[in-house]
Amino acid sequence: MSGFRGVEYYAELADDAAPSYKLLPFRFTKLDGDHYVVTNMAGEYEILGRSVIEELVDHRLSPKAPEYVSLRSRHFIADHHSRLGPDFLALKVRTRNERVSHWTGLHIFVLTLRCEHACPYCQVSRQSENKTAYDMSEQNADKSIVLALSSPNQAIKIEFQGGEPFLNFELMKHVVAKSTEWNAQLPNPKSISFVAATNLAVVTDEMLEFCKEHDIFISTSLDGPEGLHNKNRPRPGGDSYFRAVSGIQRARQMLGRDRVSALMTTTASSLPFVREIIDEYLRQGLPGVFLRPLSPYGFAVKTKAIRAYNASQWLKFYDDGLDYVIDLNRRGIDFREYYASTIVTKMFKDEDPGYVDLTSPAGVGTGAVVYNYDGSVYASDEARMLAEMGDETFKLGSVSDSFEKIFTNDTFLTALDESFAYSSPMCNDCAFEPWCGADPVFHWGNSTTSAARSGTASSAPETCIYSEPWLAVWSPIHS
Repeated sequence: MSGFRGVEYYAELADDAAPSYKLLPFRFTKLDGDHYVVTNMAGEYEILGRSVIEELVDHRLSPKAPEYVSLRSRHFIADHHSRLGPDFLALKVRTRNERVSHWTGLHIFVLTLRCEHACPYCQVSRQSENKTAYDMSEQNADKSIVLALSSPNQAIKIEFQGGEPFLNFELMKHVVAKSTEWNAQLPNPKSISFVAATNLAVVTDEMLEFCKEHDIFISTSLDGPEGLHNKNRPRPGGDSYFRAVSGIQRARQMLGRDRVSALMTTTASSLPFVREIIDEYLRQGLPGVFLRPLSPYGFAVKTKAIRAYNASQWLKFYDDGLDYVIDLNRRGIDFREYYASTIVTKMFKDEDPGYVDLTSPAGVGTGAVVYNYDGSVYASDEARMLAEMGDETFKLGSVSDSFEKIFTNDTFLTALDESFAYSSPMCNDCAFEPWCGADPVFHWGNSTTSAARSGTASSAPETCIYSEPWLAVWSPIHS
């Protein structure tokens, strides 16, 4: 029996033959004018005119139309030439969501809430340097290590946070030593990496030597030029900028240039200076900047910093910054805006970059988990920030609990279930959904009335407002 099809199978359809194809799931969103972006569940996309979409939906699109073959090859439609189309689409969807099966990779250890800075937008409700009651104990640290090593993920990252984690340096050394020792005793040892989120103000050469010895990455804060940074991040002596940039230079010299990164936070004072902020990152030799708004937690709420600007002001700030970054690259200066870079990666590659705020289901618990200084376990860094404000909605348990109890309780499973953007109102109609995500902690924390909090913790209009950079990124792509 021949495995080849007859000649008639390959014959061209007559010009008057009615199109015969099956629509596979897709969505579309208007870009500008007559341009629409059309996406499917796997994140494949096409830019189509309205008339083509109408013909497609009405089953009038001719197989001889230039868009037909492309739509078929990207699994928007299936015909007698592509009966395996639905199976290939399912395979691509599974590949894009492979990270979920790997489970929790980022394990955040809050070594202390103590900090010598007094940032008005601080999300974690820091404490003064002398309040050692806000330090993690060695006992809680050991229990946290056991939980981290229990993760099915074979590549985990332990991130030290605070406050200022180097104010509890002895415990940092203990965690590095014990996690390395206990990991080596596992039947299948994991790949472990370390990172310290620090303002660098109190970091000594001894601390940096330890980081070099154990390959610990440094993540710090740089809010822009000296005046802006000092205003956003005040500390005794008014020298936070000097300590930050000199710390970046020292850390790079001792650890290597690729071992130090920086983040900025946008305050109302930052809004007129997006280009100056980017220029400061260039001046410090940093490869890119992550333009990000304030989060509705901690002192950002208490000091009302979160209310200092609205979504429109933030989007103008972001648009201006992205335009400047694009212009820099056109002039041959290699520089990234990391939020846009994340979006582009999600659009053009099969793998997910793992940015927990843009994943579906959300990264709460599966992408990251937090072991707080007091032994509490939270679904995300934002969840523990919310808890510092008195709301423990997303507390998963204690470090004394078993791994199974923490990751099978109703708190975790409900948050995970409600974070599937594909099944969320509004999100399920949006063409950007395959690349986007809804953080349930953000929406819960950003609720302003008890009525809002009596509902769901899933998608909400705020994310759509702040995710309009999707459109900003698309404009230069399709034009």
